[in-house]
This record gives sequence, C-alpha cells and structure tokens, in this order.
Amino acid sequence: MKKERIIVGQIGAPHGVKGEVRVTPQTDFPERFERLKTVYVGEGSTLTISRVRYHKQFVILKFDGLDDRDQVELLKNKLISIDKKDLMPLPDGRYYIFDIVGLEVYDLSGARLGKISEVLHTGSNDVYVVEREAEQPLLVPALKQVVHKIDLSAGRMTVELQEEWD
Repeated sequence: MKKERIIVGQIGAPHGVKGEVRVTPQTDFPERFERLKTVYVGEGSTLTISRVRYHKQFVILKFDGLDDRDQVELLKNKLISIDKKDLMPLPDGRYYIFDIVGLEVYDLSGARLGKISEVLHTGSNDVYVVEREAEQPLLVPALKQVVHKIDLSAGRMTVELQEEWD
C-alpha cells in the first residue's frame, strides 16, 4: 500500500517573532507551497498557510492562528506533508520515487527479476535497486535504452539488461 501523504518539508527554527517558521523543502518544487492552503504537520495536525515567502534556501511559512515565536517553537523539527492529490503534475515519462519503489521488474522475455527497493541518485542518472531472492541486488540504470516500459497501474517495469562486460 502506497502512502497517502507525501513529505514536502521539515520545519526548522522560528523566523522572527511574529509566528513565521523556516522550512527546509524536501521537494523539487518548493514553489508548491504557494499553491497550498493547508498542510499536515507532524502526526497529522492540519494547519492553514496564510503567507509564503523565501529566504536563502528556506521557505518561510506563516500559519493561521500561530502569531508568536513561542507558539511556532513547538513545531520545530516536525515534518510537513500533503495529500497525494496535491502533488505537482510531472511531465510524461517522469515519475515520483515513491511510485517507482515497489514495482515488480521483468525482462523483455517476461521473466521476473525482482522488486525495486530503492532509487539511488548517482548524479548522471538514477539507479534502481532491484531486490532478488537469494541473490545480490540488481542495479538497473534509469535510462531509456534500459527501461522500456513503466506501468504504474500494473505495478510493473520492463527492462532490457545490458550484456555483462567482458
């Protein structure tokens, strides 16, 4: 079962004395905060965003009803999450990592290779870690010539493995 809420940031220290907090974004789309009305903080408390601005690498948020430093100090280190329905749309052929993890992986002949347990960020391209029974994990580069098809509704990825280097 996939998570229904997605983490998009972590609250840090208060910013000033009027109830604003610094948020370290954990998203490729920090501008998403401008489109959000409410977010989940910590274990599910819902807070309404009244103002969004940016300072250095932080998103500065002001929540309705939290108007001083002491009130927002209690939020420090809590995670901010959103419902899946509030995710930013991705271009065709792009996927969120949480959608990739858990996919069953098959080769072109239909043989099951395993299940994706993790996505590694290598700099040049991502690498899918495919867990296999009684074998070492298989590392599959996230390249168009290797990954032929991703079918999220079927929970399946089809890949063409490159021959071993001689």
